[in-house]
Amino acid sequence: MPQTILYVDDDLALARLAERHFARAGYEVVHAVNAASAMEAVEKGGIDAIVLDHYLRTETGLDILHKLKDQGSAIPVIYVTGSSDATIAIDALKSGASDYVIKTVGEEFWPLMESAIAQGIANAELRRAQEKAEQEIRLGKERAEVLLAEVNHRVANSLALVAALIRLQVSSSKSDDVKAALSETQARISAIAGMHRSLYTSDDVRHVEMDKYLGTLVREVQGSVNDDQGPSIRLDAEPLSLTSDRAVSVGMIVTELLTNALKYAYPAGTEGEVRVLLKRQDEGSALLAVEDDGIGWREGDTPKGTGLGSRIVKSMAATLGSTIHYVPSSSGTRAELTVSLQQAGLQ
Repeated sequence: MPQTILYVDDDLALARLAERHFARAGYEVVHAVNAASAMEAVEKGGIDAIVLDHYLRTETGLDILHKLKDQGSAIPVIYVTGSSDATIAIDALKSGASDYVIKTVGEEFWPLMESAIAQGIANAELRRAQEKAEQEIRLGKERAEVLLAEVNHRVANSLALVAALIRLQVSSSKSDDVKAALSETQARISAIAGMHRSLYTSDDVRHVEMDKYLGTLVREVQGSVNDDQGPSIRLDAEPLSLTSDRAVSVGMIVTELLTNALKYAYPAGTEGEVRVLLKRQDEGSALLAVEDDGIGWREGDTPKGTGLGSRIVKSMAATLGSTIHYVPSSSGTRAELTVSLQQAGLQ
């Protein structure tokens, strides 16, 4: 199908000449003599390129360029002027023309015009193809994010169901050791479920807002371990975000350290406080810490219980490229971990 050129010029003789030249080049030509007829032709559609003369009887080509720009037209415009004043060509290009050609009486004018038209149409097609590709990428990304959010939703619900079943098992068990083990398992599952819940309720399905995630986590740990009896938990977390795999590691570390502190830091039946801190140290790192004012524990001491929690903490710290350190203190215990922002995906 031949491409169509809108030729805007009030010189009828030149317009007929243009029609013959463009017809030989394989184009169809629609002629307009002013802004009104030109805009009417554009609104009808089917125009592949516009050749626009500068000097018209009642206006200039720049007036038509401005109208096209206001309508958001993407049709390439070849601006034609018989003036040697460079400012006219510059103004035309600034107003949206894709190219300009100096009108002459020589034979070189029409080949230059045809070349400019072909180049303008080719560039317009490339832009449309690029815009279409970008739109498809955006739509694909949106579909993927919706799907990922749905996956996180279902995973969170499934893990929450598992945690609820374990909680039922805890209530029906007669062994204190079994109850303790199941409660710790429930807390670990809840930590992972909370991360997935944070992802599907967030606008960004790739990162977890750690202050909100840890807020939910500490409440669940408090409820699953001692049900509001004994030590309380205080959270002080800055608004940092972390990629989902790193968030799981941090969540597991906090869960294990909190569970251990709530069970062993203070004598049974006494009150106390366990503090969770997540602070940006500088542009390149953040500090994660869990501390209490209890009976104290030093690195190298024999772990209480099975020691599984300590192994989990060390393993999760290794996935973050770091190590848990126990800070010496006259009372209580402070475990801290330095997280590299670049390596860990924190923002």
